[in-house]
Amino acid sequence: MRRHLSTVSKHVPSSGVYPLGFLVASTTAGLKKTAAPDMALVVSDRDCAGAAVFTRNAFAAAPVLVGREVIKTSGAAMRAVLVNAGCANACTGVQGIADTRTAIAKTAASLGLKSTGSTLMLSTGVIGVPLKMDRIEKGIDALSASVTKSSTASHEDWLAAATAIMTTDTFPKLRSKEFSVNGKVYRIAGWSKGAGMIHPNMATMLAGIFTDAAVSKPCLQAALSHAVERSFNAISVDGDTSTNDTLVVLANGAAGTKLIDDIKSSEFAQFQDNLTEFAAELAGLVVRDGEGATKFLDIQIENARTFEEGKAVATAIAKSPLVKTAMFGQDANWGRIVCAVGYSGVDIEPTKVNLWMESKNEIVHLFKDGAPHQVFDQADKDKAKRILAGEDIVIRVDLRLGKVKAQMFTCDLSFDYVKINIDYT
Repeated sequence: MRRHLSTVSKHVPSSGVYPLGFLVASTTAGLKKTAAPDMALVVSDRDCAGAAVFTRNAFAAAPVLVGREVIKTSGAAMRAVLVNAGCANACTGVQGIADTRTAIAKTAASLGLKSTGSTLMLSTGVIGVPLKMDRIEKGIDALSASVTKSSTASHEDWLAAATAIMTTDTFPKLRSKEFSVNGKVYRIAGWSKGAGMIHPNMATMLAGIFTDAAVSKPCLQAALSHAVERSFNAISVDGDTSTNDTLVVLANGAAGTKLIDDIKSSEFAQFQDNLTEFAAELAGLVVRDGEGATKFLDIQIENARTFEEGKAVATAIAKSPLVKTAMFGQDANWGRIVCAVGYSGVDIEPTKVNLWMESKNEIVHLFKDGAPHQVFDQADKDKAKRILAGEDIVIRVDLRLGKVKAQMFTCDLSFDYVKINIDYT
């Protein structure tokens, strides 16, 4: 039995506020062994600015290779995102690329779109297996028929799509909200998928974010690049970087407001902040559903010289199997955390380093100015035990080297992570 964070239902929304102009559908095409829904489609009723960030794994999957081309050549006139689960279409050679192009062309034709470059395909699942194109094409027919019959997308439609893209996930990861930029109201929605093989750059992870704000392609890509370093490139489950990671954002302007096209404007800054906050929430759901996870770890680095140095320290802690297993065992072994800080590659001044563990209600200062602190008194030991018994744990490290903060989300490493991954294929 898979063990994961308590009662996942609390992370699944029962309602939402969704962007104007987008239609959503999902279907079962027979790509998963379980006969569960396995394909989804999001379509805009007008051209969108599109931006994306892809895996840096050298064995990038066919949909990633084709997707990079699509974003580069057609990112200002995007219309649709097609997703399949059950097959990653990775390490499948020229046939995999041809199959991706065929699926994209069929989707565009089925929707009556003028250009095949208006559609992006995302795939997730087992590596090294070709797509079953007969099933993919039947799935595209069903998805296209569904969206062409619809005039609006309901919360149930969005949730079904988030469910269809799951693999080892235990719950669908969906969020939506309204936000304001200089008094103008916009809507944003998104789903993410992933539970294992998660680590930057990027963390098998897929995510799509959709907004009715009007944003130029250059501004959208700039905002996304900023956001991803503080969200999907700031999570780790097991330290493995996937072949398929893709985060795509589409902005269709259906809210009817002025185009955000100046990267130096206050409108752009506000949009970027909202996108970053939203992406971080979606990314956090991936960690909460980490394979075998029982703890959600929020690693906060304070007073680094630069963001890059702070991120390096946070990554070293997040990636440490010794830290992660200590958190699973509810062992306040601060020495493992300090050790990770020391080998992070950042020029540390040990006598300046401070370390705390925190929960919502309690805090214990374990390491002060390079020496043990609050670790010998029984009351403090009891406090640390209570903190580590909870689901959400903050590990906060003050480097006292500068004024910059960095943050990373990770989870513990449990017995069940091994059980899940010993017979995946």
